[in-house]
Amino acid sequence: MDTIFLNDLRVETIVGIWNWERQMPQTVSIDLEMAADIQSAAAADTLEATLDYKAVSKRVAALVQESQFKLVDTMAEAIAQTIMSEFSTPWVRVRVHKPWAISGARDVGVCIERGER
Repeated sequence: MDTIFLNDLRVETIVGIWNWERQMPQTVSIDLEMAADIQSAAAADTLEATLDYKAVSKRVAALVQESQFKLVDTMAEAIAQTIMSEFSTPWVRVRVHKPWAISGARDVGVCIERGER
C-alpha cells in the first residue's frame, strides 16, 4: 500500500481546556498520511482514481474550524474517523500540533494511527 501525505495544514480553531483557550482561536497544524493505491491511480492518470488530497484538506479544515474540542487527542480521533469513513481510506496517521502550548517548547501534540495498512 502506498501513502499520500499532507503536511502542515494550518487551521484556526477553539481548542483547549483552559478558560482563556476557550475564548480565542488558536492555530493548530495537522499532518496526514493516508493509505492509497498509487499504482492504480498512476495507470488511470485521473483524479477520480486517487485520493483527492485537496478534498481531504478542505474537509479536515472545515471539521476542525467548526469544532471546539478540549483535547487535541479528541480532534485527532475525529479527523481520523472522518477521513476513513468519508474517503474510504483503510489506514490513516494523524498528527496534530499545538504550537507554543507549553512554555519553553515550540510544539506539542499527538500522533495516532487508525486502520490497517
